[in-house]
Amino acid sequence: MKKTPALTAALLSALVLLSACNTVEGAGRDVSSAGDAVAGAARDTK
Repeated sequence: MKKTPALTAALLSALVLLSACNTVEGAGRDVSSAGDAVAGAARDTK
């Protein structure tokens, strides 16, 4: 039963890392969308 704390810690770490990846992916999409908007505005003013 000594493996239980280590297993719990590993599962919690994996959960935190997976949620962080999801957050970074969403932020990347937001930045990309903002860049597309700026590029579109630049094309319109040309």
